[in-house]
Amino acid sequence: MNSAWRVGLLAWALWLPLSPWAQTVQVVTETTPFVFMQDGKIAGPATEVLEKTLQLAGIKDYRLNMYPWARAYDMALNEPNVLIYLLGRTPEREAKFQWVGEFMQIRYYLYKLRERVDIRASNLDAARQYTIGVMRDDLRHQYLQQQGFTRLVMSAQTTENFAQLLKRRVDMVPLSEAGAEAQCRATAFDCAGLERVLTLDALTTGVYMAYSLATPSAVVQRTQAAFKQLKANGTVQRTMETKATVSKAP
Repeated sequence: MNSAWRVGLLAWALWLPLSPWAQTVQVVTETTPFVFMQDGKIAGPATEVLEKTLQLAGIKDYRLNMYPWARAYDMALNEPNVLIYLLGRTPEREAKFQWVGEFMQIRYYLYKLRERVDIRASNLDAARQYTIGVMRDDLRHQYLQQQGFTRLVMSAQTTENFAQLLKRRVDMVPLSEAGAEAQCRATAFDCAGLERVLTLDALTTGVYMAYSLATPSAVVQRTQAAFKQLKANGTVQRTMETKATVSKAP
């Protein structure tokens, strides 16, 4: 299908009636530099994009909840009418979700405490000897497992994982640049005390919103069409770029 036909079909999808399929959409997420609690509500640039997308798609019946990543991911894998964000898109996940649209690209690094001069790794082989803190079922957990890392310490939340690093219970943690900055702000830790050890080039990926497989195609198509409009008019990029000034994420 060429791009012109695809654009046409997505635009047409916004006109499809939803009433025959209308059910509450469970929207699930986790705390990130782009999704966080503010004044008792789930906020952040990615949440703003999400809500604008659903509004444009005419999807008013939805519930937004923040969970530990493993729970959110499990719901999106196994339950109907679940929309998850921000989800890294990998070949292993491709057939497990109905993908809506990409928020942005993210690159990950292995970070250590700068004072830990005993930690040196110029490649993955050298990094395997160290203890790495990860979040259960997160993209980084899955990737490192696939690469033969066995000394993985799992946490439920990013904040817990970063605390393991500060307490020297793990040697390194995989974070994006924005993620490292957010954790430093949340813990009042000077980011100058962190040091990048290794770039995880294979983990550079787009982060998306995506529906569970057991979600009606009409709902998916309308959401895809709405997101595509917001992407085309620059709303997605402009909103996500505001994270540098508004993010209060842990």
